[in-house]
Amino acid sequence: MSGPAWENDPIRQHPDDLTAAAATEAVLEAGAAAGTHRHQSEPRPDLPAAELSAATAGADVLLEVNDLKVHFPIKRGVLIDKIIGYVYAVDGVSLAVRRGETYGLVGESGCGKTTLGRGILRLIEPTDGSVMFDGENIAALKPEPMRQIRRRMQMVFQDPLGSLDPRQSVQSILVEGMKAHGLDTSDAHTNARLRELLSAVGLPTNALRKYPHEFSGGQRQRIGIARALTVNPDLIVADEPVSALDVSVQAQVINLLEDLQADLGLTYIVIAHDLAVVRHISDRVGVMYLGALVEEASSQALYAEPLHPYTRALMSAVPVPDPLVEDSRERILLTGDLPSPANPPTGCRFHTRCPWRQPARCDTDPPELIELRPGHRVACHYATEIASGALPPRRVTADVM
Repeated sequence: MSGPAWENDPIRQHPDDLTAAAATEAVLEAGAAAGTHRHQSEPRPDLPAAELSAATAGADVLLEVNDLKVHFPIKRGVLIDKIIGYVYAVDGVSLAVRRGETYGLVGESGCGKTTLGRGILRLIEPTDGSVMFDGENIAALKPEPMRQIRRRMQMVFQDPLGSLDPRQSVQSILVEGMKAHGLDTSDAHTNARLRELLSAVGLPTNALRKYPHEFSGGQRQRIGIARALTVNPDLIVADEPVSALDVSVQAQVINLLEDLQADLGLTYIVIAHDLAVVRHISDRVGVMYLGALVEEASSQALYAEPLHPYTRALMSAVPVPDPLVEDSRERILLTGDLPSPANPPTGCRFHTRCPWRQPARCDTDPPELIELRPGHRVACHYATEIASGALPPRRVTADVM
């Protein structure tokens, strides 16, 4: 292949119009949700996430996120704080993750990826929506049941040094989670478990006596992974697990995550900026923009033929290790800054920066995230026309403030 397939080999067959129409009709019939804070650009609620895509319909789904919203109030006042608005960090995201797969989340800074991950684990309380984990809505659980189920859901944080207590040794850090969930049954069992964990993440047993500042960045990230594994979780949310590491160390950590998944049957949600990392490690990828999911597909399909204009722009920025292809291929440069999540645009949220914008529809009608191909969901009114070349791009000028 001399270049990205979506440039050199456009879609030659239109998606099944009946399937797309049926999906759209089903979404519209879902009705309006009773959101606490609704605004004009907020999309309509989706169907149950597992039924939205051929990739998850009828599959063994571990995690199902339905119309999840995380809104932060904006307050102003001297003596009494008054709520004058909301930051719509996550605004109606629906997705499903199969048991044993790796789901990648990509998007530029400020799009809500980390907030979504923390909202799924209830490290941040969701404003609305449901999070079905193994058939149970954890968004509605009381504190004690939620504490118990946290054993099965863990997180690897972006900054390994900031997420590790500098006053605790590695042994104390690892044992803390085991004690919290009653897994510290005996000294012999605990010591055996700690050595097993360190061996699994590639650290020597003498690391137990050391403190976080005595390790390199890659080693600290391995400690964070070991901490997540101490309680035998089913789901791990990895927030930028390799962004702060050198390239050679990134490869080691990525390979470690893949090996652990194969050995322990783990399910991952990997949040990352690096599209090459996401492509390598993910089975399916979701693309977020301004608090909403705009495209979702298998890793292979998304990187071969992205259908949403925002995804096309992201993929065009990925360098190709072939100077002839790199010099000849087209770059899609987005004009302007990311709009404020406190005041998202009406209609399609991407229309203020989209080279294929059609004002008659894009400015007013929020596109539904529907399945245009089996397992490939897109939130764009003109995805088919853009991919086939029937709708040419135009120059976008930034608004002058």
